[in-house]
Amino acid sequence: MDYPSEPPDPPQPPDPPHNSSPSYLTYPWQPPPPEPVRRRTPRHHALGRHSDMRLLRTAYRRQRRVATLTALGYFVLFLLLSAFAPGLMTSRVSGGLSAGLLLGLLQVPVACLAIWLYEYTARRSVDPIADRIRKQTELDAKREAAR
Repeated sequence: MDYPSEPPDPPQPPDPPHNSSPSYLTYPWQPPPPEPVRRRTPRHHALGRHSDMRLLRTAYRRQRRVATLTALGYFVLFLLLSAFAPGLMTSRVSGGLSAGLLLGLLQVPVACLAIWLYEYTARRSVDPIADRIRKQTELDAKREAAR
């Protein structure tokens, strides 16, 4: 039994000739092609890879460590003295005040010192970097809005 065969493929048009003409204008009265739009690239990287962000993270990390180690360091010292030097902690400093009670009462000024250190290091090292990043971000936003 003969099955009908598929129709042959239609003939393909010949390949177009290669464009080997030069790139100058064919007609001198034609307007010149528009200049490509040139975008100025920013002089700095995007904010996520910015070196100031790395500096800010480092300064903030140092700030947290100083304040935390001040408060926790004193508290750990107090706990170690309580556990391993009970004779020192029960010794009388003056009147009815023991050394352990005096060291325990000193926790409040040490906590205040840790808070002061945190604020001092923030004003001295973290805030100037954050201000610089904030100003740069505002300038970048204004530049983008102007485009």
